[in-house]
Amino acid sequence: MRCISICYGICLALTLLVTLSGHAVGPQPTKVAFASVASASNVPVHTKKIAKEPTGPPAKELFSAVRMPAAEAARSIGFYAKGCLAGAKALPTDGAAWQAMRLSRNRNWGHPNLIALIEKLAVEARAHDGWPGLLVGDISQPRGGPMPSGHASHQVGLDADIWLTPMPEERLSAQQREELSATSMLAEDKVSVDPHVWTDAHARVIKRAASYPIVERIFVHPAIKKALCEAAAHDSDRSWLHKVRAYWGHNDHFHLRTACPPASPCRAQPPLSSDDGCGKELTRWLALVAPKPPVAKPAKPAPQPPRPEITLDQLPAECRAVLTRAPGGIAIPVAAKPAGAAGKAAKTLAPPKAPPEVGPTAQ
Repeated sequence: MRCISICYGICLALTLLVTLSGHAVGPQPTKVAFASVASASNVPVHTKKIAKEPTGPPAKELFSAVRMPAAEAARSIGFYAKGCLAGAKALPTDGAAWQAMRLSRNRNWGHPNLIALIEKLAVEARAHDGWPGLLVGDISQPRGGPMPSGHASHQVGLDADIWLTPMPEERLSAQQREELSATSMLAEDKVSVDPHVWTDAHARVIKRAASYPIVERIFVHPAIKKALCEAAAHDSDRSWLHKVRAYWGHNDHFHLRTACPPASPCRAQPPLSSDDGCGKELTRWLALVAPKPPVAKPAKPAPQPPRPEITLDQLPAECRAVLTRAPGGIAIPVAAKPAGAAGKAAKTLAPPKAPPEVGPTAQ
């Protein structure tokens, strides 16, 4: 009995000692943490503002609804994949050595410098490279901006898709321009070109395009880049090759990109490396596009939420003025509206009917 009493007394004394020690010097985490945050930012926590998500319909709905360019000085505004275009010029549907494709899309508009370059390339490739003429795919919309489908870039009027299908001798009908498919240059192995469709003339027309100083990039499939590197193996001048870069897709066309024009608030890409892209970079790309052996499919991952669409508020501020400027210089009011009102906004922006001489001759 006496032992029990002694043990009880010792336990009670230890408990009291720990309690008193903690009360005297123990930390007060809640108060200290709050004081640290407040002093670091110098702003009370309850007054901090949370950034709001951009509102309004997707910019692609607004820009695709406008059928005519903004009647002002030509300017490429923003970045290739996040911007717009003022003072666009249309590539004529038919020219001396080109035909525009996919007319219903109304994407044959570009900065005047790019349109002049396409026309020059078409004529010179026919005269000097044995190329019968260009079939021209998407360039940009009348006022640039995001497109409803097909591209992340092509927004500032400085990108153009040139088909690798030679232009036929006859003029294609509107239906043919919608239904004809571009010809893939790839062999069955997906890492080389098909010798039945790829010719020396293909290499010459791409080389000519890359030789123009205004051209900043040309994107092609890695197999096509490989064919170009092999064709130029013994050339004394290989400087043009560094502009031609391998990229996903682009097996049936080459993507021509020009540099930002002077006097345009356009953001340029980082400069290219000085190498010709025929070494380690090409090897990596070929490994990426090479067919892989079949493997057991993993469990289907949970569906991811769709990426938010770019809105007008997320584009350069000048793009709002470009979008709301009619061909005659009359401002069309556009207010940010919830996504459900996108259709109404599109109707507001579209002119009733394009003049026949410059109507949607598209791309």
